[in-house]
Amino acid sequence: MKKIVIGLSGGVDSSVCLYLLKQAYKEDQDVCIEAVFMKNWDSFLNGDFSLENNEVGCESNADYEDAKKVCDFLNVKLHKVEFVKQYWDEVFQKVIDKIKKGYTPNPDVLCNKYIKFNYFEKFITNELNADLFTMGHYAKKVINDDSSIDLVIPKDHHKDQTYFLCELNQKQLEKVIFPLSNLNKEEVRKIAKQANLPNWNKKDSTGICFIGNRDFKKFISNYIESKQGDIIDIKTNEVIGKHNGAWLYTIGQRKGIGLSGMKEKYFVIKKDIDNNIIYVSVINDYQSDLYCNKIIVKNFNWINKIPSDNKCLLRYRHTGELFPVEFEIINDEVIIKSIDKLKSVSIGQYAVLYNNDICCGGGEIYNTN
Repeated sequence: MKKIVIGLSGGVDSSVCLYLLKQAYKEDQDVCIEAVFMKNWDSFLNGDFSLENNEVGCESNADYEDAKKVCDFLNVKLHKVEFVKQYWDEVFQKVIDKIKKGYTPNPDVLCNKYIKFNYFEKFITNELNADLFTMGHYAKKVINDDSSIDLVIPKDHHKDQTYFLCELNQKQLEKVIFPLSNLNKEEVRKIAKQANLPNWNKKDSTGICFIGNRDFKKFISNYIESKQGDIIDIKTNEVIGKHNGAWLYTIGQRKGIGLSGMKEKYFVIKKDIDNNIIYVSVINDYQSDLYCNKIIVKNFNWINKIPSDNKCLLRYRHTGELFPVEFEIINDEVIIKSIDKLKSVSIGQYAVLYNNDICCGGGEIYNTN
């Protein structure tokens, strides 16, 4: 008997995946479908005091109850597994360490790499004997004539999650399926409503993977001690304000700098992490300093074949614009060169390359110029 396991979050997307699988195999007695709810964050254990008291610790419980209602409705067995320690060690601690260095990390990429397609996959393989699995991602895979697998942009370009899956390899792609690949979000919502799923009108989750939506500065202050520093106008070299930690800011940031009441609008143009200084400039002054033409990535993960003409499309933010680029590989570095100016590229972001609609892979940016 073939077993398909779905990682069920309690949200609409994964619930519709479960429904579609049940519909597709309802006449097939040789296919067993089960679901697993993952708990990866514990507000109490992890010292998360960024929520109101009546909310702390309740988020995952509510999601589990939603997942259970869906499984009861569809007559599917639901398992529950915790990877709280693994998430802390492999994802969250890495994120905190990078933020302290002034980087802009992506927890969603790390979560897919280390949790969903590692610990979760091992659990369902070893404990549940799963043959295939899905997590409800908006992505698509194409199996080529030589049996290699391409990760492809799905129908819904806005919900496309291939950027977050850029660290996957061929072995991981073999077992995963993407039931939402040919659907857009509106169609998914419609299916959920027509199927009368208990959570059909549940709002989409936002924020950090498995942690949720947070006031970022308040949340991070639980794990990184605040340290007051200067905000300096890079043109005049005058101190025009104070901040509580240079690591809290991103290059190009305009809102939330802490310069309210100023006659002109400022944006972050440079960070000095060692000396805890933020350099800012008014709009239009030093604007060129926010741009670069070259990105350098170490340990780039190629999902399948490397484009032979060394030409690709670059994305360095989820759903961000795709820029035509050329690249060269020198030892363990991929050097990406763009004809267009790339704005507000931050160290720690992921550079992901595409060959038309095929996601070639990605890696963390460690230098620009």
